Amino acid sequence: MADRGRIPPLFAGLCDDAAVFPPGSAPLPDAVAAHDEHVSAWYSGLVGPLVVAATALDHLAGVLSERAAPLPIAVTLPGGPEQLDGVLKAVAALPVELEALEIAVPAGMTPDEVLAAISAATAPVFVEIPRDERRIPLLTALSGTGHRAKFRTGGVRAELYPDETELAAAIRAAVGAGVPFKATAGLHHALRNTDPETGFEQHGFLNLLLATDAVLHADGDPETLLAERDGAVVAGRVRALDGERVAAARAGFTSFGTCSITDPLTELAGLGLLETPRGEA
Repeated sequence: MADRGRIPPLFAGLCDDAAVFPPGSAPLPDAVAAHDEHVSAWYSGLVGPLVVAATALDHLAGVLSERAAPLPIAVTLPGGPEQLDGVLKAVAALPVELEALEIAVPAGMTPDEVLAAISAATAPVFVEIPRDERRIPLLTALSGTGHRAKFRTGGVRAELYPDETELAAAIRAAVGAGVPFKATAGLHHALRNTDPETGFEQHGFLNLLLATDAVLHADGDPETLLAERDGAVVAGRVRALDGERVAAARAGFTSFGTCSITDPLTELAGLGLLETPRGEA
């Protein structure tokens, strides 16, 4: 059994395993095998559930046909709440542990209709918040319900990446409503960067953590923190977080989806924020 305590609380369960999604696009059997390796490794404490799409559950049944231990999964429902009943039925027949549901909001569905439609969920729900005028009403509706928010921070086109102002506004709105959130897409690195192949401006997951902390404590400008590219500056601010602020930041920013668990691991170690055990890569 891996020692999950090797991972500091700030990074515990931070990385949801989205290996099957672009740009990784791993075949499902390979993703399951790799996930099992991750949760058996010394860095298992970093790793959240394997994220799969609702449409992949039938395929997952074949992959897991001889499995004994349940596989922790999160399921995305890009078609919205109308997929929920089918997902819950499929999951009930699988050797899995459903840790989260990530549900998109169809155009024209009101916040009250969203809440009613997800009331049958048997796991924490992350409601994907649209990047338009529906953001505030949805977050307001989610406040106090126990449900959570999901923000997209990138994608396969430049316009899918919110700029610092937009993302900071989303963080402020979520924190103000008391709604925890996860992030997905585009967080390929620890630090803000320009992708050398696409030219896309990509957010860093550590920048996002620090921006969340800044909003929670009115300590620093979240836009500036989201734009910071200096590893020494970011790492220094991360090290300065005490236990109370670590807990608050992670209660607000719960996790992010990554198609490579080892990339965040390597970058955290490179910044001196994570100690790799001797003899481990």
